[in-house]
Amino acid sequence: MSIQQSRTVHNSPPAPNKGPGFKRGLGTWSTLALGVGAMVGFGWVTLVGGWIEDAGSFGAAAAMLAGGVMMAVVALVYSEMVAAMPKAGGEHNYILRALGPRWSFIGSWGITGGYTTVVAFEAVALPTAMEYVVPLDHFHLWSISDSDVYLSWALVGAVTAVLITIINIFGVKIAGSFQMFVVIFLFAIGFLQLFGSFNAGEVATMEPFFNNGWTGFFAVLVIVPFMFVGFDVIPQTAEEVNLPPKKTGRIAFISVIIAAAWYIMIILTVSSALTPDEVSGSTLPAADAMATLFGGQFFGNLMVAAGIAGIVTSWNSLQMGASRLMYSLAQGGMLPAWLGKLHPKFGTPVNALVVLGAVATIAPFFGHKALGWIVDAGSPMIVIAYLLVSISFVILRRREPDMPRPLRVGGKGNFGVVVGATSVAITAFLVLLYLPGMPAGLGVQPWVIFGVWWLVGAVFFAGIPGGVKPGPNAEEELLEKVYAKWPRRRP
Repeated sequence: MSIQQSRTVHNSPPAPNKGPGFKRGLGTWSTLALGVGAMVGFGWVTLVGGWIEDAGSFGAAAAMLAGGVMMAVVALVYSEMVAAMPKAGGEHNYILRALGPRWSFIGSWGITGGYTTVVAFEAVALPTAMEYVVPLDHFHLWSISDSDVYLSWALVGAVTAVLITIINIFGVKIAGSFQMFVVIFLFAIGFLQLFGSFNAGEVATMEPFFNNGWTGFFAVLVIVPFMFVGFDVIPQTAEEVNLPPKKTGRIAFISVIIAAAWYIMIILTVSSALTPDEVSGSTLPAADAMATLFGGQFFGNLMVAAGIAGIVTSWNSLQMGASRLMYSLAQGGMLPAWLGKLHPKFGTPVNALVVLGAVATIAPFFGHKALGWIVDAGSPMIVIAYLLVSISFVILRRREPDMPRPLRVGGKGNFGVVVGATSVAITAFLVLLYLPGMPAGLGVQPWVIFGVWWLVGAVFFAGIPGGVKPGPNAEEELLEKVYAKWPRRRP
């Protein structure tokens, strides 16, 4: 049932959008490719060397395994929620029903910010990857924090941002097919690297197996939310998935397992190919490892191509997911109504996509240093949303035990509540890791980006009417108050 249909059933006002609804163009494999591709972006190509330096080969793999288990628990929570409420916007719907509009906005704004930082990250990562193969240092523009910005370099990211935005506007079926093709290519290269590691890798180069103790372990663990963000894109596009809700929920969980296996494989194969000194001296360790394992730069360039494929899949998925969140917030009266407009022909949230495309187009002009700042700023935004969804899961299990749940985590007993409480503890722990004084405390620049995002959000938050209780009809009650306050918004 779509959002528009749900509102009709409850005799409540229609959504601001009067155009066509979403089109169900995603099948089993394209949905899985959407989730996996969103997670397996480009970060592993550039960051894997830092992980190995921080924690050692086995230490980094153990941290990623622990992170994968943590995210798998959170994914279990999401899998039940998306099956129970298969509506565009994911977090917006779950938190709204459990905690009410204002908490829903906080969670949705947080995950939207996280998605937006990943989209911006990929726009900067793409020219970073390409300059491994092709020189892009032409027409110097300026320097930001000792990072030189060249016009040719920035245009690679900016032009790609425009192309991906156009692909997304043309419809979810085209975007999903494109995603599946690129993910298949990415994993084919990954299997090639795994084969090379078994044949030419050396256990001796993997030493030290552990480095810097718990400090190194947590240094890798803290990046987990950023590396695994994306499985939750599946709930954002739930109204465009042509599958039973129960199967959609399972795919969200499976995608996390696949991504965790990928990251562990990359850590172990890179450390088996490069010595610690080679790892620390490499700009793209995954590419240099491939070149070493197969004895030719062609294979290094092939891994760069896989990295570029990862950039495109992550970028495509998260721009898709963020636009659906913006759409849902606009439909609920929390963001300007024009962000809730669907394209009359393609059924995609065109204005939200254009806004995100504009952010990605501008991002490369801030240079290389923006990569680290963006990663650090986005991670706490993401885990705030995960925490609120986990709390919502537990509340709804207690308050609405008879709510239809096609996929019920933990069966008919109370084990599901234990899973939800564990997810609350995990996500609260991850939030604490980012605070000043903690092992993964953030620097000044990431907190500035974080603060600016929430200051903008505070403007919209202030406009959300009070007095709306959480529950199945919360969105309809909210819209009535929004229309009473701003009559011109009523369709």
